[in-house]
Amino acid sequence: MAQEIERKYLVSSDEFKAQAGKSVRIIQGYLSSVPERTVRVRVKGDKGFLTIKGIGNESGASRYEWEKEISVEEAQELLKICEPGVIDKTRFLVDHQGHIFEVDEFYGSNQGLTVAEVELIDETQTVNKPSWLAEEVTGDARYYNSMLMKQPFTQW
Repeated sequence: MAQEIERKYLVSSDEFKAQAGKSVRIIQGYLSSVPERTVRVRVKGDKGFLTIKGIGNESGASRYEWEKEISVEEAQELLKICEPGVIDKTRFLVDHQGHIFEVDEFYGSNQGLTVAEVELIDETQTVNKPSWLAEEVTGDARYYNSMLMKQPFTQW
């Protein structure tokens, strides 16, 4: 079993873009959005992915994750049968003091929301946060992509 451990933060400014090494457009939908087993379909640039995630632990920082690359054509077909609501975003990769922050800038009904995630070795690992990070929202279900498709940021 693969375990994903990460922290999620709101982003307070566009300063991260000057530090970003690369970026990619992501379109994703959910075949299942129940917290116990989310099943995500994603087109990430010129690749497709199918991802299954389990429910998070009490802090929301750790959960089971399984991912398999599939063809873009397969991903596009699966997107047609996903639950209503598609996530459209650009992901920027920012290397900051030995950690890679994945910064997602959302579009469409989530326009105006930008969040950053950083993967950790364990939940107690400390991270030197860049100046453009704001409030930590790890474990706040409103910021899960599977919830943003149901309750978009612009409707809060």
